[in-house]
Amino acid sequence: MRMSQPNNRSQARAILPSARHHRGVTDGALRDLLDPLEQLARGSTQFFTAHQRWNDVLGIEHILPRFLFVGPGSRGNYLRVGIFAGIHGDETAGVHAALQMLRRLHDDPAPALGYELFVFPVCNTYGFQHGSRFAASGADLNREFWRGSNEPEVVSLERQIRQLQFDGLLSLHADDTSSGIYGFAKGHQLTRHVLEPALEAAAKILPRNFDKSIDNFEANNGIILKGYEGVLGAPPEQHPKPFEIVFETPQNSSFEPQIEANIEATFAVLKHFRTLISEAQNI
Repeated sequence: MRMSQPNNRSQARAILPSARHHRGVTDGALRDLLDPLEQLARGSTQFFTAHQRWNDVLGIEHILPRFLFVGPGSRGNYLRVGIFAGIHGDETAGVHAALQMLRRLHDDPAPALGYELFVFPVCNTYGFQHGSRFAASGADLNREFWRGSNEPEVVSLERQIRQLQFDGLLSLHADDTSSGIYGFAKGHQLTRHVLEPALEAAAKILPRNFDKSIDNFEANNGIILKGYEGVLGAPPEQHPKPFEIVFETPQNSSFEPQIEANIEATFAVLKHFRTLISEAQNI
């Protein structure tokens, strides 16, 4: 998560469709990446496109991709979870994982039982297109949240996070200094108990980082309870607190296993959070 060096770039290019040249932030690989999902959404009663758009001072349109997947179940009892990827544009495994997860849910919605899932697969479109951790301004967007930032992506995401009042937020990242998976747990008191089974599920694909110190934070079995200021999360005033998880894969490992680890971790989070909330309501 910390370092800015792009990794696995050749693997990412192998998975991305060939780029076309168009003007604007929806060109090339990003456009090709979103098109198949948008086509699926057009014919679905559970899966919807809900992109956010704005024009910059030059009148060029920018897009913050967003999809909504409504799982089976009673809508009056739905849990609302936001899944975010690509806030660092060079961490592409989470981007592909978010989009592959949507395809799988379209084919089999069972893992989304009882959920409204708002999926933001590319939170930093400039960084994604340029293989960069940073935004067009040079800012690290994941240090800008709830600090009065003027970064347009942050402003848009903050507005939506505040309006949607998520029950949980899951951010998918990759760390080029880690040899295994790990995660940050914040927010709701159940968060650690949700992250643990997610790490267990993902550890069937990639090794778990058991170091006592990870990313300069104290860690216990791959779980960190502190974190950097300004990371993407719930607004400070939100109560009750949602769960807030940052899931990290080892960026220098093979690309496809990172994608699978992200998907397995996400589905485990949804399964166990739903179970824990149900049990708490029955106490």
